[in-house]
Amino acid sequence: MPKEVQVEEFANAAGVESEPSAWLTISQDRVNQFADATNDHQYIHVDLERAAASPFGGTIAHGFLTLSLVVDLIADDMLVPAGTGTTINYGSDKLRFLAPVRVGQRIRARQEITDVSEKRPGHWLVNRSVVVEIEGSDKPALIAELLLLHIVGDS
Repeated sequence: MPKEVQVEEFANAAGVESEPSAWLTISQDRVNQFADATNDHQYIHVDLERAAASPFGGTIAHGFLTLSLVVDLIADDMLVPAGTGTTINYGSDKLRFLAPVRVGQRIRARQEITDVSEKRPGHWLVNRSVVVEIEGSDKPALIAELLLLHIVGDS
């Protein structure tokens, strides 16, 4: 569950860095389901034998699968203004996929609030710098500036 803080504290949250999320193992089943959902059945994601002979040495997660897991990864340690009823994905800036995530590897996310602005009363736009780490790797899977809109109450 996100961590609610008073609006005054939230308005000044730029620079707050959260603890890393729990590790999440990327399974072949998850990758296959994502492939089915997006019609992206490229062999590097779903064909174990052919992918083993690729430069990746096995199947890898789709970059957009990794990105789609970010909100879930950061949710437990996400600061939100007290009374938030809805949080909406607003966009992403400077998204880069830096390293492939092999099936069976574990990932986690780190987040830092870099900007907070009240777009209109009760509508808080937050820019979070997010890094998705791969266990045992010096290179992250991805980096992004994630924009989330937190709507307080029924605003």
